[in-house]
Amino acid sequence: MKDVVKDLDKFKEITDELRVLARSSPEDKYLLATGLKQLKNVVAMTGDGTNDAPALKKADIGFAMGIAGTEVAKEAAGIILLDDNFSSIITAVKYGRNIFDCIRKFLQFQLTVNGVAIVMAFMGAAILKKSPLTPVQMLWINLIMDTLAALALATDPPSEELLKRMPYSRNEYIITPQMWRGIVFNSIYHCLILTIILFKGDEIFDVKHFSDNEFDAWDQENGEHLSIFFNIFVFLQVFNFLNARKLKKDELNVFANIFINYLFIAIVIGIFLLQLAIVQYGGLTFQLVPLST
Repeated sequence: MKDVVKDLDKFKEITDELRVLARSSPEDKYLLATGLKQLKNVVAMTGDGTNDAPALKKADIGFAMGIAGTEVAKEAAGIILLDDNFSSIITAVKYGRNIFDCIRKFLQFQLTVNGVAIVMAFMGAAILKKSPLTPVQMLWINLIMDTLAALALATDPPSEELLKRMPYSRNEYIITPQMWRGIVFNSIYHCLILTIILFKGDEIFDVKHFSDNEFDAWDQENGEHLSIFFNIFVFLQVFNFLNARKLKKDELNVFANIFINYLFIAIVIGIFLLQLAIVQYGGLTFQLVPLST
């Protein structure tokens, strides 16, 4: 079987008008999948017989019937429909798009948090000669970023709106220009707030600046500024959770469908409670003091 369609212009002219290809041979199916891929389309193929195997293999994704399908077709396919129901393909498309969105959400969140953490740690070390975030605090922030954030953002259930989108291009970037704008804007916004707290927080909240003493001489007065900075940093990332739930510029309501994702709500509430517990009882381990004192 040919791996290329020579007269691609003629093929495109035919396929633009094609709706049903009846009584097609295995060569016809293979040729159709080959030509559509040459035209940069994402191709799916369903089949159940041995003669469908070449086209199933050639397509970007092949669907084989789990009950009526032959073993050859199952081996060539990427997905097996266990119930032989074509509506399962719609479910697969919906969940596939949702997984892709979840990866994008996590990347947007992760790049924002990492960028802000690096900038603030570098700024504190370069200007104040001390990092505003201790190693133990960074471990807690990494736990939020790598574990809880992934779990929270990966559990958003798929919505019917996903099926109304156009298919993603074969050359679709995993991080879109819209996402980059969100990452840059959120990073600048977070850095601006944290810079004010870092350099003027002692005056705003009438506390002792954390850099006035050596770390070895850490005490309750010295820890108040660190506690405020650490709290604000973590809570900014919690709000970043919410911002990362929506990726499209026309998706303005970050709370849409949030109440059907109980795990997301539980994780956000859990982070709030754990953060309060760390600040209240972390003491010397986290170099924090209770803010209520």
